[in-house]
Amino acid sequence: MPGLPDFENRLRKNARHLARWAARAGHTCYRVYDKDVPEFPYAVDWYDGRVQLVEFPRRRALARGDQEAERAAVLEATCRVLGVGEEKVSVKTHLPQPWGRAQYGRTGSGSEFFTVVENGLRFRVNLGDYLDTGLFMDHRDTRARVRAEAKGKHALNLFAYTGAFSVYAAAGGAASTTSVDLSNTYCDWAEANLELNGLWDDRQEVIRADVLQWLGHAVHEGLQYDLVVLDPPSFSTSKKMERSFNVQRDQLTLLGQVRALLRPSGVLYFSTNFRGFGMKEGQLRGWRAEELTPGSLPQDFHDKAIHRCWRMTPA
Repeated sequence: MPGLPDFENRLRKNARHLARWAARAGHTCYRVYDKDVPEFPYAVDWYDGRVQLVEFPRRRALARGDQEAERAAVLEATCRVLGVGEEKVSVKTHLPQPWGRAQYGRTGSGSEFFTVVENGLRFRVNLGDYLDTGLFMDHRDTRARVRAEAKGKHALNLFAYTGAFSVYAAAGGAASTTSVDLSNTYCDWAEANLELNGLWDDRQEVIRADVLQWLGHAVHEGLQYDLVVLDPPSFSTSKKMERSFNVQRDQLTLLGQVRALLRPSGVLYFSTNFRGFGMKEGQLRGWRAEELTPGSLPQDFHDKAIHRCWRMTPA
């Protein structure tokens, strides 16, 4: 296949360099290839001997109908370079979808839970059964920031997913962590991650709730926090929710409620992976904001638009 040696050579070069870097840093999971060669728009992620291969098919390639052959060639090359069998690779395809639709189709195997290490902390991941693996690796450096700032703080993790930010905060000596997410699956997963690191005790709380509803309750109750992480989905809807959530539409309400919960000396880390996100006029009233991106991206991520992240404090 034309161009395949370029993909294979870049993957091999990255793998050699990043394996050494990851061993020094205490990571057993990292991105090995991030659409480095334009003709091969794939992401290859290493999870301690297992691999996730995500395809971002080009429209012209889809129209030509030759994606299946290319995917098979890329899969074979990935297995050869990384020294794994196909049974250790989970292959997903990222297709453009209407707003709010699921983005990944799934093939392959490797759907059991297993443990990986990031910055010396342990996390359960699953490459096959869920749209995402359980650990958003592009937020690795922001999580490290949270751990460095958490000592003695009361930390709040909103849209907590599997609780990785809460694990980092607890590991950093937080006085307490509160994790809020609507999904029973993710709440259980967050508890499991805390327990996996020996951090699950009465200082940690995981709450299953619609975040917007919970925020209204928390403001009414006068709850206060020193450190807040807010990493909402771009869009979310569920029968358990009063209405759908849209990060672009709902940003003012969301940040206003968080502002009411944050102590004067507090810090908010706000992030979104919605590529079309724009701050609304007047949104930063009452805030001092420092955008961390693209500096918030770890060195193994080359897509500078994968997320935007701000460190915000009350003005």
